[in-house]
Amino acid sequence: MDIKQKLAEEFSLKSEYSENIITLIDEGNTIPFIARYRKEMHGTTDDQTLREFGERLVYLRNLEKKKEDYAAAIREQGKMTPELEAALAGAQTLAALEDLYRPYKQKKRTRAMIARERGLEPLALALLEQAPGGEAPEVLAQAYINPEKEVPDGAAALAGASDIIAEIMADDAAVRGGLKQLIARQGLIASQAKVTEDTVYRLYYDFSEPVSKIPPHRILAVNRGEKEEVLKVSLVLEEEEALKVFRHLYLKPDSPYAAFLEAALADSYDRLVFPSVEREIRRELTEKAEEQAIKMFGDNLKPLLLQPPIKGKRVLAVDPAYRTGCKLAVVDENGKVLDTGVIYPTPPQNKVEEAARTLRSLIEKHKVDCISIGNGTASKEAEIFVAETIKSYHGKVSYMVVNEAGASVYSASKLGAQEFPQFDVSLRSAVSIARRLQDPLSELVKIDPQSIGVGQYQHDVAQNRLKESLQGVVEDCVNAVGVDLNTASPSILQYVSGISAAVAKNIVEYREENGAFASRAGLKKVKGLGPKAFEQCAGFLRIPGGKEPLDNTGVHPESYEAARKLLTLLSEERRDLRKGVTGLDHAVKRVGAEKLAAFCGVGVPTLLDMAQELAKPGRDIRDSLPQPLLRTDVLSMEDLKPGMVLTGTVRNVIDFGAFVDIGVHQDGLVHISQMTDRYIKHPSEVVKVGDVVEVRVLEVDAAKKRISLSMKKS
Repeated sequence: MDIKQKLAEEFSLKSEYSENIITLIDEGNTIPFIARYRKEMHGTTDDQTLREFGERLVYLRNLEKKKEDYAAAIREQGKMTPELEAALAGAQTLAALEDLYRPYKQKKRTRAMIARERGLEPLALALLEQAPGGEAPEVLAQAYINPEKEVPDGAAALAGASDIIAEIMADDAAVRGGLKQLIARQGLIASQAKVTEDTVYRLYYDFSEPVSKIPPHRILAVNRGEKEEVLKVSLVLEEEEALKVFRHLYLKPDSPYAAFLEAALADSYDRLVFPSVEREIRRELTEKAEEQAIKMFGDNLKPLLLQPPIKGKRVLAVDPAYRTGCKLAVVDENGKVLDTGVIYPTPPQNKVEEAARTLRSLIEKHKVDCISIGNGTASKEAEIFVAETIKSYHGKVSYMVVNEAGASVYSASKLGAQEFPQFDVSLRSAVSIARRLQDPLSELVKIDPQSIGVGQYQHDVAQNRLKESLQGVVEDCVNAVGVDLNTASPSILQYVSGISAAVAKNIVEYREENGAFASRAGLKKVKGLGPKAFEQCAGFLRIPGGKEPLDNTGVHPESYEAARKLLTLLSEERRDLRKGVTGLDHAVKRVGAEKLAAFCGVGVPTLLDMAQELAKPGRDIRDSLPQPLLRTDVLSMEDLKPGMVLTGTVRNVIDFGAFVDIGVHQDGLVHISQMTDRYIKHPSEVVKVGDVVEVRVLEVDAAKKRISLSMKKS
């Protein structure tokens, strides 16, 4: 297989781009670096596609390696044929390759093996040959009676021959392939209840759906129900249709042994083939469903991480609770903790007046701009209390309910203890909730991505694969935004291209010992950060106010000379890199991007990126995104009436819709059918996490705490 060409075709890339990407990956370059600083080599392919390309490259290389290993093993057995060699070479998937290798794979002791040891293979092959006019099976079997080999009579000989034939059929790649095709067309996934009581799986108590149509979230749902022993799940296929696959391949017209072979193939199907193929099909469906769930988690995580920061605001966080009280933390514009406390406005204490005095005191003492409320236990009561308390400020103080998923994980972690050894676990959680509003990315990178809570069945998928995928999402987000080298924590530095956790720690230690970095070049003095790591990370690190203005841009040090050449085309007053260069867009249009790129000695994509960076040094891509929705008043479910139009924030996008926070503590569901008037395959075509949307209330079920919403205009 020409892997380079196959990947080029699969990803619709030029052959040279495919080859370049493979080379770049093999040279140890990171995906963010390749995506941002080697655009000329891959045609501006985005980071997500590059990651998928890399994963597919690993898969295909593994496939080729297994082909070589299996071919060698078959040759050792002396069973290789030209046809088999061609089939192995042409296998496009690991599953197809495994089917081809199946007959030659070492097995546990089987009934067919025992029959072969008893000398019954010639009888089995004679029966399979189905020569016209052959003697009856019972007559043929007489020649194989051998009490010493535990074949006391003809019936025993035929039983052994049947076992051999059943295994030959079961190991046949054509049988398994034909059966899989049939299942894809006609198979059903079915589930039945194993319990009588009502559960969350009631929808699946008597359920079936075609294999070809069942969506990923339902696969994961029935799998979970099966794991919890609430459901019995099976693959359903019409047996008569399945047996036609065997007959087509193994039963000759007018076969003298038709009756015997019918029994053998039915045994092969029931005992060997169907159970194996059922496991394989369900595993494939599960793997696809898991990949979709992982992709959905990544799609939700990215906009959550890239939510615009609330810059220049002092934030007071409220971490709600009942018995132990609501923990408070005030942080300044840079996230430094100014004050902490505890109030008891919620049951059972209900010290509302005292809590209000404390809250007002902290707001006035620290000139608080907005309040961040965690969405956990007692969040609704805390929100009502905050909304009532800040009314006297007439809109000068606003609040937002933030997703606190993972805050408790962080507060109890080693990192949380290192950052705030003077605080107990609950106060660390309050600080995290405050900082999440100020700068979601810097705070959320401290938390295991699986704990952030924007997924769908994330606990049911392969955890290593999920972790690997989400780490990639976090890495892409951090590098897309850029990191201030002189203020960044080790938590965020370790996600910068080319920087490991150990090197991130070394950077902070160097900074503490030697003071702020004056330039990117100073990174070369950090222990463990060699030339390759510097190449990978330098462009993603920023130094505001440093001696080299280009260090506060996304221009890579390798392109500084080119950037200065570009600046020579402008008059002196337009070259102020600290405020932002003006007139470059006109220069590019006037001279032409290709001529300018040639003049500067770079490619056109690098030139355009450079011009954009020089125009806005220190720019934050998050500033152009919709700002978080801050509130000053609160609604309850009782206030909601069908037909009401509200503004809300998308909290989670799943396969069948999106959950939207409309300020009543309980998120409402916009089903996929209510998202738009046009047909869509998936909700992600319309919304993403963090989007501020206008919704209309369709139905409210207070007893079940369900709110149905619509985004349709009418």
